Parts: sequence; C-alpha cells; structure tokens
Amino acid sequence: MAEVLIVKSQEEAGEIYARAVVTALARNPQLVLGLATGSTPHAAYQALARRVKEDNLDVSRVQGFALDEYVGLDPEHPESYHSVIFREVVEPVGLNPDLIHVPHSDIDTLPHAGADYDAAIEAACGVDIQILGIGTDGHIGFNEPGSSLASPTRMKTLAEQTRLDNARFFNNDVNQVPMHCITQGVGTIMKAKHLVLLAFGKSKAQAVAASIEGPITAMCPASALQMHPHATFIVDEAAASELKQAEYYQWVARHKPQWQEL
Repeated sequence: MAEVLIVKSQEEAGEIYARAVVTALARNPQLVLGLATGSTPHAAYQALARRVKEDNLDVSRVQGFALDEYVGLDPEHPESYHSVIFREVVEPVGLNPDLIHVPHSDIDTLPHAGADYDAAIEAACGVDIQILGIGTDGHIGFNEPGSSLASPTRMKTLAEQTRLDNARFFNNDVNQVPMHCITQGVGTIMKAKHLVLLAFGKSKAQAVAASIEGPITAMCPASALQMHPHATFIVDEAAASELKQAEYYQWVARHKPQWQEL
C-alpha cells in the first residue's frame, strides 16, 4: 500500500518532497530526478531550491529526466516542457543543464524517440525519485485513461479534457494547445525507485480516491501506483476529501517512527 500524507498546504508538501531529495542526495551525489511540469510541483521545486541554497548543497552531478513533452512545439516556446523545466527547475535549483533530458519531439526522431528515451533512463541506472501530478481523470504524465499500465515512453494523442485543462498556459486558447505529446509510459514511470505524487484542491479529490482506494485499472492510470513498492501520495485536505480511510492515513502518519524516511 502506498504511503498517504495529508497536509495543510502546498508549501508543506513541497518541504516534504525537498527533504526526501536532500536525504537521497546525501547518499548519492549522482541522484537521478524525474521531473514533472504543470502547476502542481511548483512549491516542491521552490522548496528544493531553498534547501540547496541554504545548505550549500552540491547538485552538479544530479541528472533529470522530464516526464513528457509536447509534439510540434518549438523547444524555445515558453510553454514547451523543455523551457518550463529549465525555467522552473534547472535555474532555481542550480542543476547542470547538460544533465537534464527532455524527450525529443521533432517529427524526424518521433519513430524511435520513445525507445531512445527509455534507453537513456536505463543507462542512468533509472530514476531515483519521480515527482508526479495527477489529472482530474486520473492520468499521470500524459497517460490518459485507457493507457496500458505496462506502456513504455511513446507518442500519445491528448484527451480533450487535458487540452482544456492546459489551455490556461496558452492564453486560455485550447486551439494553441498541441494535439500530441511524447510521454513516459506508465510502465516506464513504475520503474522509478520512489514515486511521489502530489495533488491539491477539490477538483482532484475523485481521482485521488480512485487512485488510492479504487481498483487497479487502465481507466485510472494513477491506480498503478498501488502496485509500486515505494509510492507516496502527498495531498492537501481538499484533495483527500473523498478518501474513505483518511483518518487511518492520518493516524499512521502521526505514529510513523522517527527513523523511517519518506
């Protein structure tokens, strides 16, 4: 069963994530981070940047692998995930840009881009900590409902709801949101050593409940995390509002041994 932490704020969630990364970094200076985009991980990246600065941590050998990328969007476009990750993670945290990987999404490389990306992750000895958000329909990365739970990195067509959700990054114009993407598959994501899924707000409550307490099904890709040996859900009270076992998760968290890490 995944660990479920119910927190008061996004900032508290961010501090928990940052603490996990710092702890792992102390053991392995060549840590490999899985990097998600969107609004959900903002506080986590901000907290990590603060810890790196305050503790004067050496992150020069840390690698990063983006979760996904739009197809057909110039890498220099401000909303390409290449740009977003460099703007919101690489620069604030001080990561080495040469060690940050984003899926190639140009037409010429698409036929083999997914296999190449999975091979690069494997060559790096896998992702150590993968941060995830969750869609209102339970998607992770751009793995929409119906995606195989064993899927590799590949090109996908975005669901209309996902395009509508992401229109806020494109002047609220859904027509500017790309139709296709390349995304780490659920199978690829599940190979990471530690999965940390963040969710905030009432709009995510149904998806969170389905992922943690519902059946494991391709119709809710995040439900695959139930099968992972080290998965952590960090959710605020609104996102946890439909969890039937919320009180139990809080009881477990309060009585967690001090020596036990995230």
